[in-house]
Amino acid sequence: MLVLRSLVFNVLFYANLSLWLVFAAMPALLLPKRVLLSITVAWAHSALWLMKVVAGTDYEVTGRENIPAAGGMIVAAKHQSFWETFVLVTIFPDPVFILKRELTWIPFFGWCLIKMRMIPVDRGGKARALAHVTRRAKTELRDRGRQLLIFPEGTRRPPAAPPAYKFGVAHIYGELGLPCVPVALNSGLYWPRRKFLRRPGTIRLEILPAIPAGLDKAAFHGELQERIETASDRLLAQGRAELAARGLDPLANTADTPRQQG
Repeated sequence: MLVLRSLVFNVLFYANLSLWLVFAAMPALLLPKRVLLSITVAWAHSALWLMKVVAGTDYEVTGRENIPAAGGMIVAAKHQSFWETFVLVTIFPDPVFILKRELTWIPFFGWCLIKMRMIPVDRGGKARALAHVTRRAKTELRDRGRQLLIFPEGTRRPPAAPPAYKFGVAHIYGELGLPCVPVALNSGLYWPRRKFLRRPGTIRLEILPAIPAGLDKAAFHGELQERIETASDRLLAQGRAELAARGLDPLANTADTPRQQG
């Protein structure tokens, strides 16, 4: 049943995405950015509804009161699956992502990313790419009051894997002089990376208290990792207990989690 429901969900998920792209997003390319953003949020809610109804996977967001009331900010989130890349746009009002520049080359989809003023980056450019991202982020966050959604580890990590935080987020934090909102989650238990299985249950995402601007970059880097990992470990344990009750814990057959094996 798990395999069948996962298969049906995946087919419907990508069919739904294609329909929204063709019949809503493409026409919106001729309209203001806010229209395209509204369409993106509507699509995200439709995807979440499909996930709940077809795969039996619901979600819960806590800590919304920790989001600063106004002004630009950095949002640094744990990254375990594709799920958080679209859930976050339903939480923050005017988000901007840092993404691989190759995504902007995809017809229609890439044009939407450009229209929404996402920040493409050449991952091979290193220092030059970081300088470009910082310049664009200053414009979008300081001048337009947007929220920069960034994954500090740079790529999806499986649940309980040892943390691998890059220093780029600390550089951006130091250069922008804006608060950073950490986000913890356990989505990888239910929507694992590089697998088509979608496990039933409740994905939990927690918005943590903002780290104020002005910390030393190294101090910020350590504080960010500590906050996100501590909260994510707690959510991981909660999710594993829920899945274990259904006989679906993906880490049940390991002697220890990767973090503990270190």
